[in-house]
Amino acid sequence: MEEPRRLGGRYELGHVLGRGGMAEVYLAHDTRLGRSVAVKTLRADLARDPSFQARFRREAQSAASLNHPTIVAVHDTGEDHIDGVSIPYIVMEYVDGSTFRTLLHSGRKLLPERSMEMTIGILQGLEYSHRAGIVHRDIKPANVMLTRNGQVKVMDFGIARAMGDSGMTMTQTAAVIGTAQYLSPEQAKGEQVDARSDLYSTGCLLYELLTVRPPFVGDSPVAVAYQHVREEPQPPSVFNPEITPEMDAIVMRALVKDPDYRYQSADEMRSDIEACLDGQPVAATAAMGSVGYGGYPHGQPMTALRTDSSAGPTTMLPPMNRYNERPDRRRQKKNNNTSTILLVVAGVLLLVSAILIGKWLGKQF
Repeated sequence: MEEPRRLGGRYELGHVLGRGGMAEVYLAHDTRLGRSVAVKTLRADLARDPSFQARFRREAQSAASLNHPTIVAVHDTGEDHIDGVSIPYIVMEYVDGSTFRTLLHSGRKLLPERSMEMTIGILQGLEYSHRAGIVHRDIKPANVMLTRNGQVKVMDFGIARAMGDSGMTMTQTAAVIGTAQYLSPEQAKGEQVDARSDLYSTGCLLYELLTVRPPFVGDSPVAVAYQHVREEPQPPSVFNPEITPEMDAIVMRALVKDPDYRYQSADEMRSDIEACLDGQPVAATAAMGSVGYGGYPHGQPMTALRTDSSAGPTTMLPPMNRYNERPDRRRQKKNNNTSTILLVVAGVLLLVSAILIGKWLGKQF
């Protein structure tokens, strides 16, 4: 019988739990501590590329620095050598459960309240990682797990970066990192991202949990990325009548194009969801009403609402008195629309009058 492959002299690899774009994950046995673990190894065909090596090690460093119940824990790291090539690996806690992607593809319909509860778990993990200065940058159904006892676990910090890192843009890669359906507008545009980008991606994931479809779909990743930048999603209630106005408001605020008008922290978004589940008023309802949600013509980008281009550096704290200027803007927009309508009506009346006069003159001659 063939001996199981052993890493670091202690981790015996079993069957493959999953494969991704750059790594494979095995169920393994820690012979020293006598426990099951999950071992992620960089794919052998990518191990010769220094950029993939660096990204894989960065994931280990990012995840190892985080210790929270809703984040998959990293126990150990190391390197294996095959045919003279160094293949790094990460030893993580083994999570007995399934990913949100598997859950969504199973065809099971979740109650809206359960979807909101599961999103709270994601936000708790992000709140902790953001306070530690780490942005995940790849929140999507495949990177969140649900254990058999119902606990949420965020995993795969493979493209995470420290906040303030000057390299926190997407322009250095040959392709857009992060699944296109969950990209924030700033990621899609190759701009610098912060914690609020994770909240947009979480909003996309919550949207899909509520409706069983992402906010934007297209024929290609580029087409989807364009929609994230330029198009407004339809409220989740359009696809699921069980969604309440408060749930709509929470999702739509998370999906605002301009980060300054989005939720400013995971804690702020989590508080709104908890208020919604408790039957209490949610801040998103007032905030979205103030910035024009439901008050502008269909298709008007919310990015056009930002008027203060000289604002200082963004922070993770909610903006103060940011929304009280919006009603005036909306009244001005309404007045402009009224003037346009009156001009069109006047033009139609002139045209009708000209036709009638022409017919009358024709009868006279």
